[in-house]
Amino acid sequence: MRRIALALGLSILTAAPALAASCGNTSSGFEPWKAEFAAEAKRAGVGQRGIKALMAARYSTKTIHADRNQKGVKYSFDRFVKIRLGSLNSFAATAGKRVTRNQGFFDAIEKRYGVPAGILVSIHGMETGFGRTMGSEPVVNSILTVTYDCRRSDFFKPHAIAALKMVDRGMLSPTQRGAFHGELGHTQFLPGNAMQYGVDGNGDGRVDFYNEADALASTANFLRKKGWKPSKGYEPGQPNFRVLNEWNAATVYQQAIAATAIRIDK
Repeated sequence: MRRIALALGLSILTAAPALAASCGNTSSGFEPWKAEFAAEAKRAGVGQRGIKALMAARYSTKTIHADRNQKGVKYSFDRFVKIRLGSLNSFAATAGKRVTRNQGFFDAIEKRYGVPAGILVSIHGMETGFGRTMGSEPVVNSILTVTYDCRRSDFFKPHAIAALKMVDRGMLSPTQRGAFHGELGHTQFLPGNAMQYGVDGNGDGRVDFYNEADALASTANFLRKKGWKPSKGYEPGQPNFRVLNEWNAATVYQQAIAATAIRIDK
């Protein structure tokens, strides 16, 4: 999930610009930057466990390599489906079996949030192959690295603070692995969105994005809060299709999710 929501609940950076930690473009300044950022994080409410995770974090060369080597390739819908899904029908069949095995859970989620099972399992499959590939780089390392890097420091800073607060609250292990830009869990939430939209989906009293039920319920909650209308359509031109843009801004992604979901929910 690439979209960011900076609502009041995420207004967590209170330091004046003059007091903000300086960014950098090479690994050489990362260690002194961490000390500066620790002061900023403390002012934002990060506690002892989060600060400890910050100070133990390492500069992620893999994250920087991935970030600086992104290619803005535009695919046709058919090409995108072939690369990401193989085929719509086979992907939908696999996703549909997951719904059938846990129908009660998906019915409860739809009753509460109005988001049908097809949308949720399609996102789950698209993002991580239904949890098979949730990332290989420690989330704290990745999110702090892109926050330190000057290219998009302001964008990632709220997510870095959120990740450290998640460590404080036991929602995230300091060594938990995720994607190269700090996306985490079964459906790849950025930490700021995880903090804002995370819900307990399995009833154990905690929110864990590496638990499938929590991640799927949180995804449904995100979509509902972004304007999802229960019982309304989600194909192109229908009311809920625009909400998929809040999850991922790529039109072919949105089209693939809708096309798969309609095969599952029919």
